[in-house]
Amino acid sequence: MDINRIFEINTSSQFNKLALEIFSFQYDNNPVYQKFCSYLGKTKFNVNAVEDIPYLPIEFFKSKKVLAKNQKPQIVFESSGTTGQLLSKHYVARLPIYEKSYLKTFEHFYGNIEDYCVLALLPSYMDREGSSLIYMVKDLIKKSGNPKSGFYLDNKVELLETLEILDQSAGKAILIGVSYALLDISEHHSLNLKNTIIMETGGMKGRRTELVRNELHSILKNSFGLDAVHSEYGMTELLSQAYSKADGIFKCPPWMSVAIRQTEDPMTTEPFGKVGGINIIDLANIYSCSFIATQDLGRVYIDGSFEVLGRFDHSDIRGCNLMVL
Repeated sequence: MDINRIFEINTSSQFNKLALEIFSFQYDNNPVYQKFCSYLGKTKFNVNAVEDIPYLPIEFFKSKKVLAKNQKPQIVFESSGTTGQLLSKHYVARLPIYEKSYLKTFEHFYGNIEDYCVLALLPSYMDREGSSLIYMVKDLIKKSGNPKSGFYLDNKVELLETLEILDQSAGKAILIGVSYALLDISEHHSLNLKNTIIMETGGMKGRRTELVRNELHSILKNSFGLDAVHSEYGMTELLSQAYSKADGIFKCPPWMSVAIRQTEDPMTTEPFGKVGGINIIDLANIYSCSFIATQDLGRVYIDGSFEVLGRFDHSDIRGCNLMVL
């Protein structure tokens, strides 16, 4: 299969055609996914529409090696978690696909990475190995080519000084930060930024009480003097990201889409505007699984944009007795 076709999608018909081709490929080549599909009575012979494609529960990445046969991983990304918790592992067979996906996604929403100074405040991710977010941001920092681009951990004074200098220069700057670290700054400092994007990647990582996104953004907007706060939505098990430029409304690149499943019947989808579990198609994830049922709750709108409203607790995850496979 020509991988470039994934990143050349322009229409829904192109997306649907390629999604069915990738489903057939993964059914033939991914033993874990094939067994899951077969348990549901789904095969490449009776799945004829995208709506019929089964979504693999994301929990499989914690207990199975979700990887196409005859592929050797170039890297293994691992989810964050507390001590003793079973972590997701994403075996990535071809790193250039991931690199192309996140770079083209950034370009799709923000333009040329070389036009930006990229600052990162991701302390909890820097503390461990195998973070896909760190891999992406490190590469974006490198590709920006800006001498002031880089990671900031405990040097918050230097970060604030850099933000002010960049903002006054009227150049494009973006600060990508985990929520709790951005909140830490907002509680002790006040800025009035005009040319800087503040982008939160979510997550308090057990450091602070979880806030709903509207409350988080309200605090950050007030502290940084912004009209809007941006957000990044990605996960260890994916090779693509969605971005929000305001109000927590995310949009996907053309090779990624989101649908909502019923919480009581995970094999049934919800209509636009209804709240349910988030299902994701990520066509870039070709050598793993492109069809994933996440643990996130949300709603999808008619234009394909979506909101993330929270997460299932473990008692709400239904249909996952298939984990015995």
